[in-house]
Amino acid sequence: MVTIIASTNRPESSTLKLSKYYQQLLSNKGVTSNLFSLEELPANFIQTDMYGQRSNNFQPLQQMVTETQKFLFIIPEYNGSFPGVLKTFVDACNFPESFYDKKAALVGLSSGKYGNIRGIEHFTGVCHYLNMHVMPLKLHIPAIHKELDEQNRLFKEDTIKFVNEQVDKFIKF
Repeated sequence: MVTIIASTNRPESSTLKLSKYYQQLLSNKGVTSNLFSLEELPANFIQTDMYGQRSNNFQPLQQMVTETQKFLFIIPEYNGSFPGVLKTFVDACNFPESFYDKKAALVGLSSGKYGNIRGIEHFTGVCHYLNMHVMPLKLHIPAIHKELDEQNRLFKEDTIKFVNEQVDKFIKF
């Protein structure tokens, strides 16, 4: 199973828009995927689902993670890194079996000009600690507000080319 993680809990985020774009692109290439936005996390999961505790609300999320073999993380830049809610989500999942020996592709995005280069490298370190296999081709999409059209689709030719290349490699990975 493939799961796309929109790695922020910010409502109506560009991260979710880009995640939906990736999901449609995978579908167009014959790959079914789940899309999970961290804004769907239970509101109180920090109090109820950390350190071995498990609520009824988090159990379906844990099941989704357990069944997933390939993750595509769409990660916005937050203060020069990745969102804390992403790390908290990873920490809430059962360790080590949730992510151990599974595959991951990483996409960074930002409103600035670097496309979350640093955050993707930081999260790569987390993935390696979890013994995930990270696909070498990582994308960084800067100025995301200039990359999506009114229908929330990428429209710049070079960005579309690199995203398609990454998706093709992800399917084979």
